[in-house]
Amino acid sequence: MRHVLVVSERVTLPRWSSAFPDGWTLSAREAPSRLGRDDHAWVLNDNDAWPQLIETLVNQQVVCVALSWLPRKEEAFLALGAGARGYAHALSSVELLHEVALVTMHHGLWVGPELLSDVVGSTFRALGGGLAHQAGVLTELTARERDVVLAVAAGHTNKEVARALEITERTVKAHLGAAYRKLGVRDRMQLILKLSGHLETTLR
Repeated sequence: MRHVLVVSERVTLPRWSSAFPDGWTLSAREAPSRLGRDDHAWVLNDNDAWPQLIETLVNQQVVCVALSWLPRKEEAFLALGAGARGYAHALSSVELLHEVALVTMHHGLWVGPELLSDVVGSTFRALGGGLAHQAGVLTELTARERDVVLAVAAGHTNKEVARALEITERTVKAHLGAAYRKLGVRDRMQLILKLSGHLETTLR
């Protein structure tokens, strides 16, 4: 997989270059004609047309991650809605960029931890959250695991869940891990897709 930084203006991202020393840079104008299946495009949001560019590249089966100078929830939704598998700060550390690459290359979705709870909660509501009990998805979970799962799906952080349920964050993580295994999901985003009945469709 080739890692390519896509920018509209001449700009360098030293940390990105350090993370992917064999990577290269393309202009937004060149990218559609130069990239294809399984290329990994890191699209900087330095022009108003970046969401349309991501849509174009995703249609060409390019794996896209949107990079932002000032990450915010609304922009994350815009990126994910355009088909990006990830959304991260343009000045992310080398280690974080490697993590984003690993998750997105394996068909996962990645957003920064500071945005994750908001994105998860809003996505769950948009997908018709609250239908999990009717669908019987949670029947194999314990009562406490259900409490934790539904609180996380609603957009609460582990700390907020721990406070509300009067348990430790470590216990929240343990219940969440057990629920992930029982439901066959890897992360919060897959969890809400499962609860909303969209996971199987997404994975086809």
